[in-house]
Amino acid sequence: MNETLKTIASRYSCRNFTGEIPSSEQLQAIADAAIQSPSANNSQRWKVIVIRNKELIGELETEAMKSIAELPDKAIYDSINSRGGKLFYNAPCIVFVPIEPSNIASASLDCGIVSQNIALAAESLGLGSCICGLARFAFSESKEAYFKEKLNFPEGYEFGMSVLIGKAVTVTSAHNPNREKITYID
Repeated sequence: MNETLKTIASRYSCRNFTGEIPSSEQLQAIADAAIQSPSANNSQRWKVIVIRNKELIGELETEAMKSIAELPDKAIYDSINSRGGKLFYNAPCIVFVPIEPSNIASASLDCGIVSQNIALAAESLGLGSCICGLARFAFSESKEAYFKEKLNFPEGYEFGMSVLIGKAVTVTSAHNPNREKITYID
């Protein structure tokens, strides 16, 4: 198996980071992998914002957990609490991928591709990652403008996705692939 396929097969959602910030070289390599992602008509309706500020990450996590706690359905909140009550799992770095919503369908799809490139790049560098859509809850009605400004979102851009990055406390196996999901048509 080649190195790319090994990286894909070994990537898992890390939920236990040491808190140690990855090196500047590692984060630059991850950011470079992100911006090399394909997009519809090469429109690149996304930005890549690397956050290493622990205080800001803490603010984002606190606001997201507050918003999640206010949801009528407590399933997400209870699930997070059953895993220690930390949405970001002590990740020292979060890569935000805001999107330009002018064509939300292609921008969202492209955002997913960027997020996967980030996760695979992190894995290839020996770092853990977790694609985290729940970070969107930090952008509550009362805090949306505040966090968009703090994270330097371009005018008109919306939260697309975030990816937690850092060194794992313990490395976990990737999920077992379900080959029943594959169909061949000749």
